[in-house]
Formats: sequence, structure tokens, C-alpha cells
Amino acid sequence: MRAQARRQQRSGLTPSDPPRPVPVGRASGARPTGISGAGAQRSLPVGTRQLVQWSGSNAVINGCLGVDVHIYSEMFCHLRPVRRSCLEKIFPHWFLSSRALSGAEAVNALRPFYFAVHPDFFGQHPREREVNENSLKRLSVYLENLQKPGFKSLKPTQLTFYVRETEQNSSEGQEPFSTSGFRAVKFTLHTRDLLSTVLYILNSCSLSIEHIQSLNTNVRSQPLKEATRMSDRPIKWDKSYYYFTGFKDPHEDLEQVSRMETTLTSWLDNNGKSAIKKLRNSLPLRRELDRLKDDLSQQLQLSDIRWQRSWGIAHRCSQLHSLGRLAQHNLETLKNAKGCTIIFTDRSGMSAVGHVMLGTMDVHHHWTKLFERLPSYFDLQRRLMLLEDQISYLLGGIQVVYIEELQPVLTLEEYYSLLDVFYNRLVKNRIPFHPRSLRGLQMILNSDRYAPSLHELGHFNIPSLCDPANLQWFILTKAQQARDNMKRKEELKVIENELIQASTKKFSLEKFYKEPSVSSIQMVDCCKRLLEQSLPYLQGMHLCISHFYSVLQDGDLCIPWNWKDGEAIK
Repeated sequence: MRAQARRQQRSGLTPSDPPRPVPVGRASGARPTGISGAGAQRSLPVGTRQLVQWSGSNAVINGCLGVDVHIYSEMFCHLRPVRRSCLEKIFPHWFLSSRALSGAEAVNALRPFYFAVHPDFFGQHPREREVNENSLKRLSVYLENLQKPGFKSLKPTQLTFYVRETEQNSSEGQEPFSTSGFRAVKFTLHTRDLLSTVLYILNSCSLSIEHIQSLNTNVRSQPLKEATRMSDRPIKWDKSYYYFTGFKDPHEDLEQVSRMETTLTSWLDNNGKSAIKKLRNSLPLRRELDRLKDDLSQQLQLSDIRWQRSWGIAHRCSQLHSLGRLAQHNLETLKNAKGCTIIFTDRSGMSAVGHVMLGTMDVHHHWTKLFERLPSYFDLQRRLMLLEDQISYLLGGIQVVYIEELQPVLTLEEYYSLLDVFYNRLVKNRIPFHPRSLRGLQMILNSDRYAPSLHELGHFNIPSLCDPANLQWFILTKAQQARDNMKRKEELKVIENELIQASTKKFSLEKFYKEPSVSSIQMVDCCKRLLEQSLPYLQGMHLCISHFYSVLQDGDLCIPWNWKDGEAIK
């Protein structure tokens, strides 16, 4: 015992100290070795002291339970062999000894991410908002599959998010933000558990991961500052190592994944059956939704009932039930909306085009107050239309329009204020346009632009604070091009409708539609190529043309307008 104590004292250990783990492969001349199955013989590098025992796939080094190298070797892009010292250079030190996150903890850990990409913060940027909505749907499916017991290897999922500038990601040394205050971030998910997925997402978006340590009860108490001092230099073995050992080079795997493009036929082969199952399960709810919508439209004499967001069928039914209960107790008040279109959206009020907006997070009391105020909203709407006519007269007869698909969601009050500011600037600086010289042209008014522009659809994008002299010169020089664009738009619309009908008939689609951000040019190109294909999986389906591949929770198939053709990739 005395001899053993002297040996421990020379090695820097006291009898009460736990044995120090010896990293595999740290001895001189050692090289990493592969890891086979749990029951196979594990070999150690030459020169390493035989202090490692195995329990299942867990390495017990000097009596201390180490990392489950078999699991983590697959999780980190199939990186074999895996050394604890190497993993510590990639992830914080507490990650290797932390327990798995639950689903609720993963959602909590991703709160900074959700706050930075939530579509509600992109109201003035409809395209970016829709991209984030689609990516969040696909991320939700990925996280859900990770939590399924006995799930198989997930296919790499490429996501694109527009990340807002927040306190966490506004530090120096990062990719600069655009003038709109956000930047595009693209990354591919290929992780195998919730914790590594959460870390990967936060790191990809340059968000802090310090709060994740507090979610884990088994993490070490060592300060996180030490982890930030660790080198984050990626591990890359020489090519000769993979050649002689037969192990796969993870960099080549990632390059192959990035080169591999998902084709339409391969994606339908892999997702068609699940979409059919989801669609069949949603049919009773779809019939219930149609019944509720027809009953309420007839009872309140509404023009239409719509949804701003792509909520699921169950969610929509719940919203209609809620409106129906309100109608039972305040029928006369709700009849103020006679002839209007009701839109379920994120906030209550009247939209710029006169639709009644019901905020899904508001209670019945707020909805009732809105219906009571509708007569005053109708008065404001008439004043707004008069203001549009006055602006049109000052600008040579150009029509002022509001395009829901291309403009941010504005309330009637916000849009009236925007028009009023623009009108006052025109009156103060009279522009000598010939009366009715610009009849047939259209313009939309924006608050987040600094220079006028001409849209490919033929309408002018005019900032409310632009210089009147520059505005006159721009409109006069672009007037003919605007007329040509508008003529082309009408022609494309006719071709688009014909191709939609032809595609619906050929593939026996139950429903065929597109997302608002998909232009007519993109839709025409997509339909022409679809009609050249033989796609039996589409029969009886709901097909949406979008920017991403996804299967919605109710079975709708979403495919990108620029889908790739090719053989199925197994």
C-alpha cells in the first residue's frame, strides 16, 4: 500500500482522486484504429498501455466510463476512428458526457434560433417569410423522426433560413447582414440525435450554445470559457490512412452528399406512400372543413374564408369552430362583415385590401370588438380609395394597386398612412405629368425601398419617400417596358392556367396549386416539364409547386418548381 501511494504521488494523484483517463492513441507512434461490433475484439494502438476495458460499446478507461465511441463515431459524419481528444476539439467538453435531450428540451434549446428565423418577423419580406416557413416545416419533420424509436438513418436534409440580426449573432467577424437586417444561411442536417442536431443548427446560424449546458443535469461543472479556448480546427487524416485501413473518408462522403441532387422520381419513390397515407387520414377532416366553411359563409353572407398561413386542416377546423361559437352568441354583430372576405392570420384588424383579419392568438372578445368597429373601417376604406384616385390623377392616370402576394401584410390604417405620406410629397412637389398619359400602368407603394424599380410583372415599385424629380424621369423612361411586361404577364397567365388544367387532367390530381412566391414564368416551366413525365404516384394527390421538397402533415406533396429529372437514387 505504501509503494502504491508513492507511485500515485509521483504520478500526481492522491488516493482520493479518481484515476485519470488515458486517451487512446496518445502514445508516441500510435495511430487510431477502427471499431467493430460490440462483441468483436477491440485492438489498441501500439504503445498504448492496456488500461481500457469495454462495456458494450462504451470504453472504460482506467475505470472511468468514457464516450460511447460506436454511437458517436456514426453521429459525427461517420468519422472513424474516433478519439475523445479529437471530439473535444470539435464540440464543447461537456457535450461528450451529457445525456440525450428530450423533445421538449430540444425545443427549449432552439428558442434563440426560432426567435431569429420566425416568419412573423418577416412580415415586410414575403419571399423570405415563405422560405423560413417551408424550412421550419422540414426541420420539424426531421426532429420528429429523430425521436421515433428505432428510426433508420435519416437522409441528409438541406435547409435554408433567413436569420434576423439579434443580440446573439451581431458580433464582429460574422457574415455581414443585408440592409434589411437579415442574411441567408444554408446547411445540411446529417446528425443522428437531438443534441448534436441542436448544436449543429445553432453553430450554423452563429448563435450561442452556452444555454444548452443548463438543460443537461449530467454535464460537468467546468466553466464554458475553457471550452471556447479549445481549438476548433477540423480533423482531417491523410488520404493514405483511409487507403490502407479501408475506412471511409468523411470528407468524401460529405462531398458526395453535396453533389447528389434529389430528383423528382427518387423523391416520389421515397415519399409517395407516406403522402398517400397522410392524405387518406386527412380526408374526414377535409370534408368537415368544407362543411364548416360553407355553413359559416352562408350564415354570415361572406364572400370567402381564407388563411394567410399554411396551417394544417385540424388547425383550420378549430378556427372555424371558434368563429362558429362566436356567431351563435353575436350573430347580428358578425353580420357587419356581410360581403367581406375573412382571413385567419396573425393579428386582428382590416387588411389594406379590405379583408377582415382575425388573429388566431386573439380571444373572442377581440374578435367581437373588431366586428363592432367594421362600419368605421368601411369609412376609412372609402377615404383610402379616394386617396388612391388623387395620387393616380397626379401621376398621369397610373393605377395604385396593392398586391397581396408581393407586398407585406399591412392593416388598413398602416396602408392609409403610407399613401397619405406619399400624397403630401406629390402635392408639395407637383410633377408635370400629362393627364391620363400613363393610364393602363400600375404601381405599388413600398416603405422599405429607396429607389423606384420596375417589376418583371409590369408594375412599378415606388418608395413612399422617393425624390419626385427622379420618379418622373424613371416612370417616363420605363413606361413602354412596363406596358410590354404587363402584356407578357397576361399572356403568361393564360398559358399558366391552360398548363395547370392539362397537368391536373393528365395526372388525375385532386388539387393542383402553387405558392404565392412562385411566379408565372416558373410555373409554366414546371408544368411543361411535368407533362413530359409519367408519375403514377401523383394520381389523386394534392400537389403544390413550391421551392422545396416536403410532405405536409395532411398529405399535400410540395415539389420545387425547378425540380431535377433523373433516375431514382437508392
